[in-house]
Amino acid sequence: MRFDVISLVAGWSLALLSVPMFLSIIVGHLMGDSTAILIWSFLPAAIFSLFLGFMLVRVGARRDTAERLRDREAFAAVALSWPLIVAVGALPYWLGPTFHGPITWDGDGGTLQEILGGMIRGWFESMSGFTTSGATTIDSYASPRCAGVEDCIASQPYGVLFWRSSTQWLGGMGIIMLGMLLLSRALGGGMSIARAELTGPSLSRLRPRLQETAQALWGIYIGFTLLEFLLLFFWADLTWFNAINYSLTTMPSGGFGTTDAGVMDFDSPLVEGIITFFMVATGINFTLFHFILLKEYTKVVNDQELRVYLLVLAAAWTIFALNLVYSAGWGWGSALRHGAFQAAAIGTSTGYASADFASWPVLSLFVLLFLMIVGASAGSTSGGLKILRLRLAFVLARREIHRMVQPRAIVSVRMNGEVVEDSRMWVVIGMLSTWAALAMVSLVVLAFFEPSHSLETILSVIFAALGNTGPALGAFGPTSTWAGLNWYSLFYTSLLMWAGRLELLTVLVLFHPRTWRSELKSKSEEI
Repeated sequence: MRFDVISLVAGWSLALLSVPMFLSIIVGHLMGDSTAILIWSFLPAAIFSLFLGFMLVRVGARRDTAERLRDREAFAAVALSWPLIVAVGALPYWLGPTFHGPITWDGDGGTLQEILGGMIRGWFESMSGFTTSGATTIDSYASPRCAGVEDCIASQPYGVLFWRSSTQWLGGMGIIMLGMLLLSRALGGGMSIARAELTGPSLSRLRPRLQETAQALWGIYIGFTLLEFLLLFFWADLTWFNAINYSLTTMPSGGFGTTDAGVMDFDSPLVEGIITFFMVATGINFTLFHFILLKEYTKVVNDQELRVYLLVLAAAWTIFALNLVYSAGWGWGSALRHGAFQAAAIGTSTGYASADFASWPVLSLFVLLFLMIVGASAGSTSGGLKILRLRLAFVLARREIHRMVQPRAIVSVRMNGEVVEDSRMWVVIGMLSTWAALAMVSLVVLAFFEPSHSLETILSVIFAALGNTGPALGAFGPTSTWAGLNWYSLFYTSLLMWAGRLELLTVLVLFHPRTWRSELKSKSEEI
């Protein structure tokens, strides 16, 4: 393991992280935030991020890193860089008025218990942002800023709200991948870095070189973000601040809002329609958008995962509408409107809410849990297991059943007309089995930490964290926060978000002994 590689990756990522911190100061100033709050919340954090980043870059640059990255180094670099990025990203919440810190902006420090609680909640908020989960602990119980106000999130400084949205936008496509795009010549093997951070196994379908691949993906991502902003600002008549924040949190399938109620506050079919369109887009493999730009429409039309993805959303929408009409007594207009929005929001792991879906009938709750687990397409910004993996597992099971009936038959697993190698199939099976095992272990852990909550609530918290969805069911639904979880549960669920965002296996690489073997030992074994 070359630790200089980890230093370089983490260093450039932290240096890049200082940019949105400085931008948050500017946005907060434009919106009328207190200068003292902005300076204390962001300036120390930005300087520290920039300083630590360049120090790590210097450490990593002491050796020649031109040698091509090994996959295990790339995976370890990404997995270890994320917690460091999250920790630094938590500083604005802890130093500012959002959570209790050691010395708050007004010079009044909290008690030791409040400070420790503020540390955990700041870490959780940062992890939820960068992993695009969208769960929050900002409420009147946890935030000193919320004393005596009706809307806790809306009472936060505008700079902090912009920072929350920025963390999701950076996390959606991967802040580390963006850093490697800007510094793609700094080390070889950049595609391994991209594979370690991006969701889905189909990255290589786009372009063979990292820089061109990253430019294409980020270009599409930025283009969609700008288009949504323009539609929300000029057509839906949102303020520029709301328009930019919801654009920054829709495209990464994030879900953070600028008020406690989020999208529900607008109560606008037009706003919901625009956001629904872009939520559906975020769940599509970004490779397909590139094919559209290249006018290779056949590849898009024939993509099997896209068909299944749209079919799942349509089926969920239909079930929601019928269930709300016949079991909850809703009118058809409201049922179709909110059913479509929630199918897209939960199916893509964005996590917005246009209605309190936690109070919906049991059948709808079951479908919501199903959507949290499944997620959207591989190569999208969405969370969950991904439709591609589940479809491959289904095809593999069908092949094995066929072999039981006809043992001598040679049956290949195909996806979009191409044969899927058995090695890739085993990766899929490993991912699915690991996900299921971690969910079962988490059920035991959270049941121990949170004995007062129901099985349904705990399961939904696990699925929402692993699938990076955000809002769960029961006490942690769309009209509530996760502040009701104790510190142990908050920290544990934040680790689930981290593992889910990096698709589990990237994180588990850290626990493999070969990951940490020295270069000399590895070379002697090869000889």
